[in-house]
Amino acid sequence: MNYIGSKSKLSSWIMQEVENVVGKDLSDKVFCDIFAGTGIVGRTFKSRVKSVISNDLEHYSYVLNRHYIANTKALPKSVEYFEALNTLAPTEDGFIYTHYCMGSGSQRQYFSDENGQKLDAMRAQIEEWKEQKAIDDDLYYFLLASLVESADKVANTASVYGAFLKHIKKPAAKALVIEPADYELGENSHQVYQKDANSLINEIEGDILYLDPPYNQRQYSANYHILNTITRYDSFEPKGKTGLREYNRSDYSKKREVHESFEYLIKHAKFEYIFLSYNNEGLMKEEEVEAIMSKYGSYSLSSKEYKRFKADKTENRNHKADKTYEYLHILKKNIS
Repeated sequence: MNYIGSKSKLSSWIMQEVENVVGKDLSDKVFCDIFAGTGIVGRTFKSRVKSVISNDLEHYSYVLNRHYIANTKALPKSVEYFEALNTLAPTEDGFIYTHYCMGSGSQRQYFSDENGQKLDAMRAQIEEWKEQKAIDDDLYYFLLASLVESADKVANTASVYGAFLKHIKKPAAKALVIEPADYELGENSHQVYQKDANSLINEIEGDILYLDPPYNQRQYSANYHILNTITRYDSFEPKGKTGLREYNRSDYSKKREVHESFEYLIKHAKFEYIFLSYNNEGLMKEEEVEAIMSKYGSYSLSSKEYKRFKADKTENRNHKADKTYEYLHILKKNIS
């Protein structure tokens, strides 16, 4: 799925840089992706390391990584559940249709009416199976992650969910079909959390810590609130034109708090190698990051030019450049 700050195009470069510093054999290493998002980087390292620790405060991220990172065993009967979901009759009284589709009178159009009704039917059925213990946790998160990604393909938005489009675009007019998310088998076990990174850092330890925090004032909880609503499927009163729910406001997106929060994370990290992905348009300047990280060990820097993410032609209209720089700040920490 399209995602702000996604490292899908940079993951191979990140892997190469990690190998250059740590060594090519990572099979005995514990790798932590503590701001995981959709989990692209954790997935890249999953088959190469002893264990992955994945974390993000957003619930949709937890769902995706609970499947992509934690699921390692085959689920042979899962095809039957996908077939059942795709043959469900649409429902007209579900939460998504009621609050996020035009036909219900909500004045919001995140999905076509038919897809909103199908999405409600599928989401309710997955929850019913879980409550009836017809499926275990592994299959539950497999189905839920698959539903999130399938729904995203027919969402009537410009990649992010901060707003909906006035007219149904061609991809959003296609019928929702839930398709299985990718699945990687393996022998190792992995951990997935949904916690504040600065809290979790005191509870975990390992070898390689990868940091990809928010780098500007954009709030992921607001831009992807619909995904949280799909995964949580709870009851609340959507607010405003876009139907926002209450959402997290990260200290890493606040100019006054970001430096203190970042140093706390570095100081308390029980990892020998720390890699920070950060954009040249971020709240913290390159020299500020260097000053903080250098206090705790040997610091170096790598960078790569790449095409910037734009949700649509008007997004980031103040940034005329089509390309930007991704910095990978590297610390070999002095562990006492």
